[in-house]
Amino acid sequence: MLYVQRPKMRALAFLTFLICFYNIIGRSDSGQNSTEHDQVLSIKAATEEQVNVLKNISSDNQTVLWQPASPRHITAETEVHLYIHSGSVKHVTDLLDKHKITYRVLLENTEELIKQQTRNETADPRSGSANADRYYSLEDIYHWINKTRQEHPEMVEVILIGSSFEKRPLYVMKLSGRRGAVDKAMWMDCGIHAREWISPAFCQYFIRYVLTHYNQFPDITSILDKMDIYVLPVLNPDGYKYTWTTNRMWRKNRSEREDSFCVGVDLNRNFDASWCTEGASSDPCSEIYCGQYPESEPEVNAVAKFLRTHKDTVKLYFSIHSYSQMLLFPYSYTYELAQNHAELLDLVKDASQKIRRFYGKLYRFGAGAKTIYLAPGGSDDWAYNQGIKYSFTFELQDQGKYGFLLPPSLISGACNDALLAVKTIALRALQKIQ
Repeated sequence: MLYVQRPKMRALAFLTFLICFYNIIGRSDSGQNSTEHDQVLSIKAATEEQVNVLKNISSDNQTVLWQPASPRHITAETEVHLYIHSGSVKHVTDLLDKHKITYRVLLENTEELIKQQTRNETADPRSGSANADRYYSLEDIYHWINKTRQEHPEMVEVILIGSSFEKRPLYVMKLSGRRGAVDKAMWMDCGIHAREWISPAFCQYFIRYVLTHYNQFPDITSILDKMDIYVLPVLNPDGYKYTWTTNRMWRKNRSEREDSFCVGVDLNRNFDASWCTEGASSDPCSEIYCGQYPESEPEVNAVAKFLRTHKDTVKLYFSIHSYSQMLLFPYSYTYELAQNHAELLDLVKDASQKIRRFYGKLYRFGAGAKTIYLAPGGSDDWAYNQGIKYSFTFELQDQGKYGFLLPPSLISGACNDALLAVKTIALRALQKIQ
């Protein structure tokens, strides 16, 4: 076994890892780290003492912090969403009661929600025109990409930009209007965080919308007549696959390193944008681990190489995430304002107002660091620093009722919100881009 080759001083650490691993895996016969008794709590600490208790609870192996991304971001009056494995629910709630920390149950039956998300009861999942109100496995997404290219050869080109740590392909779909070459383009990536399933679902939704309504609806026709659109439906295929087979709550990629038993890097902390400063972690076991160096991860390196090659033509950048309903722009690694802050703020404000007017959903908006917290190494900040001055991160539905377990019945609504925001921003930006 590999561990006998480790230094002796690591023996205790490895034993601890095995115990934790056994505790997690041994809880579920199905291989999924969730049962019908797992719960998600909304918790709010009022004092510094309670904050410290909550940080300790959310760092435990039997809990998964949904919101915020890391225990270090927990402060007094911060709403914390915490996924708790069934065997620890009583222990956690007893601790919260003991320290008089306010909480309420958001979800009581996570297993049923996961079953809903993986159920295939509608159209053939591999059909190019499949029902939008369902989630797709990685294999089905790959098949759908190929089928879509075959069905729309005049508008779709599939570009292999690299591969993941586990050697899965990173496919970018280039969408072009039925016209000559243009010198402007837009980028969109989805699925950088594995558990955010609504994100790849939106990329598929967006591509279907473009191909179906080009030359029918003037807004999307105008956009595609003036620029190409590059879409990466799954930036983190290894992690996404892992959420379907092993652990629905996995966030990072699946890269390994010789000197650690912990797996994965937060790909949205691995870009070369004030890398690994405050808001990221150098601890490989952290959910916001920044990696060994900027672009250490093959997924990030592939995206960065492609965009560096195309930075003279790519004028807009969208990175799609969930959840919390926010429209964000640079900077996230500093509280300083971007050079065109006022312009970016006006764009996301307009998009937020239109979502509220048409769909009744409230989306917060603003610069990343000022709106939520510091998050260095992010893709939108990196893209902005490359000269892509219209760079955005969207956090899709919802605000916490379902969180990462958004039911399939709500996919279309979430995608409609994001689609309206993309079109609003792209159309206005096109008026200013030379």
